[in-house]
Amino acid sequence: MTANLQTLQVSINEYRRREEMAETRHEYRDGEVVPMTGGTYEHNGIALNWVTYLNLGRRDQSYQVRAGDMRLWIPQYQQAVYPDVLVIAGEPRFNGDRRDELLNPCLIVEVLSPSTEARDRGDKFRYYQSIPEFREYLLVHQNEPRVEQFLRRDEKEWSLRLYDRRDTTISLSAISLDISLQEIYQGILER
Repeated sequence: MTANLQTLQVSINEYRRREEMAETRHEYRDGEVVPMTGGTYEHNGIALNWVTYLNLGRRDQSYQVRAGDMRLWIPQYQQAVYPDVLVIAGEPRFNGDRRDELLNPCLIVEVLSPSTEARDRGDKFRYYQSIPEFREYLLVHQNEPRVEQFLRRDEKEWSLRLYDRRDTTISLSAISLDISLQEIYQGILER
């Protein structure tokens, strides 16, 4: 999640140096350091549910799940971002010797909020598409049970599937796993 807080223009190396010492996370966007804000109760719960069920489902699979503290470096656009959840199929690839910057997610989950929705749908999605391994993108609404699943068909074509009923199951093709909306929204929107 991001907010319209003060931004700072710096080099990528200065950004990385500052980020190592920072108490809060920041994204790097075209030379600007943009502060991140905390998420809502619902946002956090949904992201944790994704991590939980993805990890439970990986028993016989060779993928890794990482959450909001794992930075993703997008070389083509010189962007450093923190997806809510990302999945790596096989071995992780890092940016050189930097173990804090991943390069190769196959699946990314973003929990939408009013301050991030336009960026998650627009620029971030475009940046993510430059990652060769990236095949699946999930936009998850936090105020209603609704998930938008984008699946890569080829280099320039994506298909969209909408899920908006709790009894629906999403088939995650990037990792051959099914997850229900009931699991994603468990403990959320139940009041």
